[in-house]
Amino acid sequence: MTGAPGRHSPAAETAVVGQVAEEDLRALFGQSIAVFASLVGPEHVVESANPAFFATIGEHRARRGVPLVELMPELAGQGFIAQLDQVRRTGEARTGRDVRIVLGTSPHEREAFFDFTYDPRRDAEGVVTGVRVIGVETTQVKHAQHLMAEHRALLEQIARQAPLAEVLDGMARCIEDLSPQEVLVSVLLAEPDGLHLRHGAAPSLPEFYNRAIDGIATGEGVGSCGTAAHRREPVVVTEIATDPFWDDFRDLADRAGLAACWSTPILARDGSLLGTFAMYHRVPRIPRESDLALARVFAGTAALAIERHHDEQARRDAESRAEAAHAELAKAMDAERKLRAEAEQRATAAANLNAQMRAAAASQAAAPRPEHCQLGGAQGCADPAELKVADSWGDSAWGCHAHVEEAVFSVRSAFIASEELGGLAAYIHRGSATARR
Repeated sequence: MTGAPGRHSPAAETAVVGQVAEEDLRALFGQSIAVFASLVGPEHVVESANPAFFATIGEHRARRGVPLVELMPELAGQGFIAQLDQVRRTGEARTGRDVRIVLGTSPHEREAFFDFTYDPRRDAEGVVTGVRVIGVETTQVKHAQHLMAEHRALLEQIARQAPLAEVLDGMARCIEDLSPQEVLVSVLLAEPDGLHLRHGAAPSLPEFYNRAIDGIATGEGVGSCGTAAHRREPVVVTEIATDPFWDDFRDLADRAGLAACWSTPILARDGSLLGTFAMYHRVPRIPRESDLALARVFAGTAALAIERHHDEQARRDAESRAEAAHAELAKAMDAERKLRAEAEQRATAAANLNAQMRAAAASQAAAPRPEHCQLGGAQGCADPAELKVADSWGDSAWGCHAHVEEAVFSVRSAFIASEELGGLAAYIHRGSATARR
């Protein structure tokens, strides 16, 4: 028997429903940002796919009716084909979160992350004939999470006052790791006068290049960084080979393999120049808004690190000056104490000497005046004693004018205590000493 007119068999109805569902899915995902592909057969031939799928893998590979691994040979060995095989073999749907896939081949390959749903396709008898894949790219979310984690780590470094070179080097490496395309980061620090830029960090640029630009002037047309520092605004050079800003540095950039450079000034809160943040590229490139946003974020982070460094350096300099001033004050106070002690010692010695002289003068005043000169030595002198001479050792004598003058100008012991000359007593007895010899 045949079915009633106008009616279809259950298998046919199921096939029709399946076809309608497939058409609905294609319509649903036609303009979606989610990637959609319907694969059939054990080789996972691409039967249909939405524009987002082909935009993701590359418009030059927008073909249907070919096995997926032929369309995307880079998938081999990444586990994606194995997932499709398992879904087709078991008939069970599977999901995957943050699945990492490398799309394209070198030098154009890029890392991407997706949330995938793998659903089995069945025919009218329920046999699995293929797999539908729906994927939402989470690369930007993944990178944003990584960015936030790295940014938080940098802020923690700044908060604990890590060395500036360490912070800037870590920041440069972080951006180079986060960027989907190859990028080489450089940070230059402004000198206090704002007229020159010094090397700050550039872990991936050649050393000869870093040495060559260390100390470049800030000014209009001085490369990307010198111009950005001069203008206090970002400068984007998409092709170094033809840009007039690079006339003086073009050969240097060519030796370093650099084709594009976007530079952002690093400014303090008061608008003063702290340095520049540059992103170099191996090929000519026009920045996307996400690139510029990344540059702004890290230029702000660099500004915070540099300002903290300047503040800390100023604090240390002030402490050093205070310590130096304190040391000088202590030295001056110590010298003053020594001078005071020496003055007191001199005053004590002077007082003692004065007392001795007063005592000597008193004893001398009590001695009677002789009749004849006492300064004639062993041979004596018969002239009358008219003048009295004395020294601080307590010795005194009376003599005639001639002998007193001789004692004062020749012996220099009168009125002056002298251990070496022996004082006035040695002079008086000079004849006796000569006679004994």
